[in-house]
Amino acid sequence: MESTCPAFQLGKPRYDQSTFIGRFRHFVDIIDPRTLFVSESRLKECVALLDHFKHGTVPPGTSDQELWEAQKVKQAIIHPDTGQKIFMPFRMSGYVPFGTPIVVGLLLPNQTLASTVFWQWLNQSHNACVNYANRNATKPTPTSKFFQGYLGAVTSAVSIAVGLNVLIEKSSKFNPATRLIIQRFIPFPAVASANICNVALMRHNELSEGIDVLDRDGNVVGSSRIAAKHALTETAFTRVVLPLPIFVLPPMIMAFLEKLPLLRAHRRLLLPVHSLVCLAVFGLSLPLAISLFPQMSEIEASHLEPEIAMATDCKVLTYNKGL
Repeated sequence: MESTCPAFQLGKPRYDQSTFIGRFRHFVDIIDPRTLFVSESRLKECVALLDHFKHGTVPPGTSDQELWEAQKVKQAIIHPDTGQKIFMPFRMSGYVPFGTPIVVGLLLPNQTLASTVFWQWLNQSHNACVNYANRNATKPTPTSKFFQGYLGAVTSAVSIAVGLNVLIEKSSKFNPATRLIIQRFIPFPAVASANICNVALMRHNELSEGIDVLDRDGNVVGSSRIAAKHALTETAFTRVVLPLPIFVLPPMIMAFLEKLPLLRAHRRLLLPVHSLVCLAVFGLSLPLAISLFPQMSEIEASHLEPEIAMATDCKVLTYNKGL
């Protein structure tokens, strides 16, 4: 195992980010829920070990594997810009464990108007807090921007979910069984549109101010609004892909499982089985979706603003897409 472990690089990803598999393995590490159970003393050990590496005073016999593990623990718990611990339910590693009960709630059959509104509100509240806790904090963002994104996401999610529910309730074309199946799929368009709204409102200032584009040496060439549009488009696409399997596969799987003799005889097992199905699909969907694009994306300089293209001899520049 040790022979296949790459040499440790402080602050760099362990896996090749130019390939989908490399990005997938990287994000599986980032969302590893085991880091939620790391003790305070273990966290201090990891931070101290990385400090020793930075100053060239690593204890003899320390392996690359131990250094990669220490970096994984620190990155999972501590915000890179503020240096503060992220509240457990809002860490990326807590997204699946704390988000799964909400997904189960969103997918419960026979939703009332009140329960639809409650679960959509709770889902977007959790998303907004995760977004805020893991934000880029190098530049201060007005709190008003956060609340605009939050209110926009909640309003769009609730409006679409309630609107679709009312539409189906009033439709006489569907028989009760078909109507129930369609209602189970309603959360997806509601959540997907809310996610796009959340990204657009939370990061709208990037479109007007631009984002930094870097040359091959990591030097800032300029601030590009075109790169910002690419970053937001890629992020919004990821946020639509993420809920697709989460809200489409469990209803299909449960429709099949509910016909099995075991679940027909023991109806009380439906909720635990449904919860396990949601957890499994969510756990796989999150790293798959965020691995679609590299976090540090590339763009040809000729496609950017003329003043940026003229300011460098690099043909390809990079920018931080964000998560």
